[in-house]
Amino acid sequence: MMWFWLALIALLCWSGSDLFSKIGCADARDKFSHYKMVTAVGVVMGLHAAYEIFIGGVEINANVFIKYLPVSALYIVSMAIGYIGLRYIELSVSSPICNSSGALVAVMAVVMALLRKEKIGMVPMQYVAVAMVIAGVAGLGFVESREDEELRKLRQEKANYKYAKSPLAIILPLIYCLLDALGTFADNRVLETLDESSANVAYELTFLACGTAAFIYVKFIKKQNFLPKKEVPKYLGAICETAGQFAYIYAIADTEHLTMTAPMISSYCLVSVIWGRIFLKEKLSWKHYLAIGVAIVGIAIIGFFDEG
Repeated sequence: MMWFWLALIALLCWSGSDLFSKIGCADARDKFSHYKMVTAVGVVMGLHAAYEIFIGGVEINANVFIKYLPVSALYIVSMAIGYIGLRYIELSVSSPICNSSGALVAVMAVVMALLRKEKIGMVPMQYVAVAMVIAGVAGLGFVESREDEELRKLRQEKANYKYAKSPLAIILPLIYCLLDALGTFADNRVLETLDESSANVAYELTFLACGTAAFIYVKFIKKQNFLPKKEVPKYLGAICETAGQFAYIYAIADTEHLTMTAPMISSYCLVSVIWGRIFLKEKLSWKHYLAIGVAIVGIAIIGFFDEG
């Protein structure tokens, strides 16, 4: 059951990361907010990596770093794209789309099992659930693209942020979903040959390098300022992100429960929707909530429906 508790910790931490990252990246006037968010996550992860190496005694070498680099790249690029997307769409819509990656991971796991002629660790209801997730995401895209602009403005009157209809609102979360699913699937395979702690430190050091590059680009090339008041939410999000990642990498290493662990963690979008409604005053149409509900129910079924 350790995989379950680790997945639950990752779920709660990453929903917090969603909220604070949204607050830190939502200002459409700041065209460099996603770079600043990458810097914040890089700093926090770098500090945690230093703790793991010098106090925790985790071993790290060039071989581990290079072997885990493709996985790190998929995760980091997907996150940067996700941060850009937060400027164009409500968290309540973005998070369910992004976290449908768990359903894609389940599909990949099934395909791989079929190719290897291995037993598939999913029950019939979980296949239905995958279809529900796909239908929910497709429904969100349809509702977003067809919603009347005046109705959008009316429902956003009391929200903290306003959004105009934009193709990027759906495209960016979908790209995140695909890249994150590829990262999760590759992660599970790579961790069969790497120590989880060493792999996590390699990922954190890679993020530190990206965060440093982002800082240099924004501060010294684009001559942009880092305002402390606006950076605080980013660093709170980075702390939640790092804590969630620490729990996640140990949970996902359990190959036997991959088809349940990944979708369960992805269901943190349910909590993110709640945070968006409470703290960001996001109000969606009933069609949005219907599509979100279908996707979330599907994610929950995939994650929790076990053969016993």
